[in-house]
Amino acid sequence: MTLIKSISGIRGTIGGRSGEALTPLDVVKFTAAFARMIRTEGNKKVVVGRDARPSGKMISDLVCATLNGMGIDVVDLGLSTTPTVEMAVPAEGAAGGIIITASHNPVQWNALKLLNEKGEFISAAEGERLLELVDSEDFQFAEVKQLGKYESNDSYIDKHIEAILALPAVNVEAIQKAEFKVVVDAVNSSGGIAVPKLLKALGVVTVKELNCEPTGQFAHNPEPLPENLRAISSEMKKGDYDLGIVVDPDVDRLALICEDGEPFGEEYTLVAVADYLIGLANENKTTVSNLSSTMALKDITLQQGGVYYSAAVGEVNVVEKMKEVNALIGGEGNGGIIYPELHYGRDALVGIALFLSHLAKFDKPVGFLRKKYPSYFIAKKKIELEGGIDVDLILEKIKGKYAKYEIDVRDGVKILFEKEWVHLRKSNTEPIIRIYAESEFETTAGNLADKIIKDIKELMNS
Repeated sequence: MTLIKSISGIRGTIGGRSGEALTPLDVVKFTAAFARMIRTEGNKKVVVGRDARPSGKMISDLVCATLNGMGIDVVDLGLSTTPTVEMAVPAEGAAGGIIITASHNPVQWNALKLLNEKGEFISAAEGERLLELVDSEDFQFAEVKQLGKYESNDSYIDKHIEAILALPAVNVEAIQKAEFKVVVDAVNSSGGIAVPKLLKALGVVTVKELNCEPTGQFAHNPEPLPENLRAISSEMKKGDYDLGIVVDPDVDRLALICEDGEPFGEEYTLVAVADYLIGLANENKTTVSNLSSTMALKDITLQQGGVYYSAAVGEVNVVEKMKEVNALIGGEGNGGIIYPELHYGRDALVGIALFLSHLAKFDKPVGFLRKKYPSYFIAKKKIELEGGIDVDLILEKIKGKYAKYEIDVRDGVKILFEKEWVHLRKSNTEPIIRIYAESEFETTAGNLADKIIKDIKELMNS
């Protein structure tokens, strides 16, 4: 059993003892603390939505009842997506939002993701304040005449789609003319409702649905990585389809499959969408991604006269940098598209609409579009540390060992070589260091990550 409390919310496995797993008691305490925090602003409304995992309804009922018990009015979207809830919060004039989803985690997990009044994830400072309230249990429930009101509203996925279709960069006419045939794998979560609806609204002529029943019984590991997508790859190979679309359970990550069943590459979802938007832009050609994302975004941005910025890992950090530099587009290399003209949050639905617009204008198969971009490989590894090891000291010594190279210390240690980089980040929840390395050659990326692991082991032994 696992329970992880962090500044971005609470997540854990279902069942077990309070404080050791995500139990009803833990859900109530975290929700009450969140309600206490936002009530100080004077607004008494919160939007709630969930993905389809089996524990979602139970957790949602607890969240909504606790909010009402704290005197907070609730707008319950029911089965929804993370970006849909993010858009609904400001539309409702709410003080915040709670998304009940463990994202790409397996079915036994669930979580509360917390949003501010803008529909964006709460800041680190707000998260620290929340943890203090949880630990101190400094919240008081409302008397009977001050209980909050409850209403359900299942219209927001449709509103979300309408807002996407209204974007100038979404070329519905071109998509309709292309007569695309698409396969969708929504891992039996709420994407099974939202993605087919969007595709039909865009004018896609054929939508083959795989795992689109929102039962929450995930047909495979829900993280949209190539090793988990064999069924859709097989369907693409035997059928006459133009594109495969895969989303995670809460629909904030987008992975694409080429016409021959080969993955487009999750890192390249953002690259392709950015390429399309930069091509449309007259002035603002600024892009942002996190420090562990592919160099390809920087390459295609600079090639078209744009400006590229990096940010620390984490959606909150990317959004902060995007606002600072007024970015046209940004996101993360895990298939997370953030398009400010719609909202500041990772959104697979707007990513789909923009990618199809790009593909329709490109007028060649998806595989040809992928070959248009620089080809890089990222190795992702980790090293487990022995108890008592000073991780910060290890990172400091690695920095010293590679001092002759350019080093970025905004988020762990990133060492930049001429055509490669390696990024070391310590986990906040486990005694491990995550190591990411990128190169033009797959073997080189793997060897570079292994070299750093060897360096760390030598430092630990000494």
